[in-house]
Amino acid sequence: MAALGLNLGYLLVQMFSFLVMFVVLRAWVYGPVLELLAARREKISKSLEDARKAEELREHTEAESSKILAAARAERATIVADATYQAEKRAADIIRGAEKEREELLTAANLEAESKVQGALEELRPQIAAIAIAAAGRIVQGALDDARQHALIDSFFSGVREGKVTILEGEALSGAAAVVTSAITLNDPEKEKIKKALADKLGGSAKVSFRVDPSILGGIVIRVGDHEVNGSARQTLAQLQESLR
Repeated sequence: MAALGLNLGYLLVQMFSFLVMFVVLRAWVYGPVLELLAARREKISKSLEDARKAEELREHTEAESSKILAAARAERATIVADATYQAEKRAADIIRGAEKEREELLTAANLEAESKVQGALEELRPQIAAIAIAAAGRIVQGALDDARQHALIDSFFSGVREGKVTILEGEALSGAAAVVTSAITLNDPEKEKIKKALADKLGGSAKVSFRVDPSILGGIVIRVGDHEVNGSARQTLAQLQESLR
């Protein structure tokens, strides 16, 4: 060792010092440092794992939130659409109800007005006929008993004389329906006689309807299709006026 310029005692002291230092460092520094590093590594790993789980949770929460929002929007749209439909339906029902009520009121008013007109005409029926009978009596210079007067009144307004519809005599009619117009409302027996007379002409299945037109003054007008049989007092007066020209 001396030849190499080394002091063996010093070398051994140095080796012993290094060994002691190594043991001390391993026991008191290296071990705790390694444990500290391991703990740090585990903590970092756990932090990364927690971060990953937190990210997954965030993504899951966002996805769930998106689903909830989409469901809420869809439900809101459905509610709005249903509310709109119900409101429109309600408005339409109210309008239809108002229209129906208006039509019913108009119909009722028309029926009431027509009823009043018919009632007034019915009340005037004897007076009108009396005037006509009085005029006829003056013309013929004769008198009529009450029964004859009533028969003449009925005949004047219904066109039915002695159980026959005089204007249908000699008329050739064909059709499935007839409309009978009179100056005032005819009573049921008068209507039945006219229906029977028309059934004899048109057949038993023919439909007969009645309407009122005060302007014809008296008598009746029967229309079957395009054919009209006019036995009204107005027509008679017009013909009389024409003949006097």
